[in-house]
Amino acid sequence: MSTTIQFEQVRKDYGKNTVISNLNLVIKPGELFTLLGPSGCGKTTLLRMIAGFHSIDGGSISFDEQSINDIPAHKRNIGMVFQNYAIFPHMTVYNNVKYGLKNRKISKEEMINRLDDIIETVKITEYKDRLPNRLSGGQQQRVALARAIVIHPKVLLMDEPLSNLDAKLRIDMRRAISEIQKSIDITTVYVTHDQEEALAISDRIAVMKDGFIQQVGYPDTIYLRPFNTFVATFIGHSNLFQGAIEKENGVTYVRVTKDYRVAIDTLINEVQDKQNVMIAIRPEEFALSEKQEGIRATVKHRNFLGKYINYELILEDGQSIEFTQDTNLRNRFLEVGGVVYLEAITEKINVYTADGEKSLISGVTRYVE
Repeated sequence: MSTTIQFEQVRKDYGKNTVISNLNLVIKPGELFTLLGPSGCGKTTLLRMIAGFHSIDGGSISFDEQSINDIPAHKRNIGMVFQNYAIFPHMTVYNNVKYGLKNRKISKEEMINRLDDIIETVKITEYKDRLPNRLSGGQQQRVALARAIVIHPKVLLMDEPLSNLDAKLRIDMRRAISEIQKSIDITTVYVTHDQEEALAISDRIAVMKDGFIQQVGYPDTIYLRPFNTFVATFIGHSNLFQGAIEKENGVTYVRVTKDYRVAIDTLINEVQDKQNVMIAIRPEEFALSEKQEGIRATVKHRNFLGKYINYELILEDGQSIEFTQDTNLRNRFLEVGGVVYLEAITEKINVYTADGEKSLISGVTRYVE
């Protein structure tokens, strides 16, 4: 049975500085839950509090409703995978994985069965007699993963496990981690600063900033309906516009620029006429207007990225925005110096309070269970 992790009013202090304040969160049994955010946001601190490496200065952390606050790290039954692998260079793969079982009170037969099962699960059977210096980075990370889960921990913690791998290997390993985690059905807390990695691997994501959770949700929710402008700009890229609500003849519009507004029916009922708002539109959420209507812009820079082309455009007021165009033969590529008109894909527009702190789109919440 997988474990539920619950945080209630959790606080962490460093001297007079509070780095995590009144954090409340529930991680579901068997979930691969990612803590995502920039350096210094508190995600690794929170992970180390779960592990018992950092004290809990307020509130409680519970496994299946049992507080772990006063349980020493070595008695919490946690498996941990670090970014530097932390495997022993003088031991074979088999003995590295076996090491975690040495102090467990299990029979020799069960130990062998566990070792054989986990080595097969993480697909390192053919390397079991090798020393780590004869393994690739991805293979070493599989060894570290096997050693963490062979002990049958209640919870698996992973701290930036792929950051030392090259780009292609990271893609391969995040797929492998996801498959292995699902096959063993273990509640996993995964820390990363890589937005693409989080979107690809997670069941749910908590985006953190300055020790506070900005939004919890499924990857598609976090990307398509960010709760505030921090999430909108940290997960992928969003063009931000200072605009206003306009209500005419029963229709609600969002004024994006001086010469461009769109009718929108996804806003909450409480929005007011002439209310100042912040508008977020991702680069791929624009379409070229053949009628020369919409946002007028000049192409400043073109960056060919294979599957798509990314453009930097300059608006008439001097603001710089990004526009992404799929690469296919039907699209005309835009020339640097050329003038284009963009229209937003209305249903994908996100609208926020003027300070950018809260979404005004109906149904968007900070926490998604």
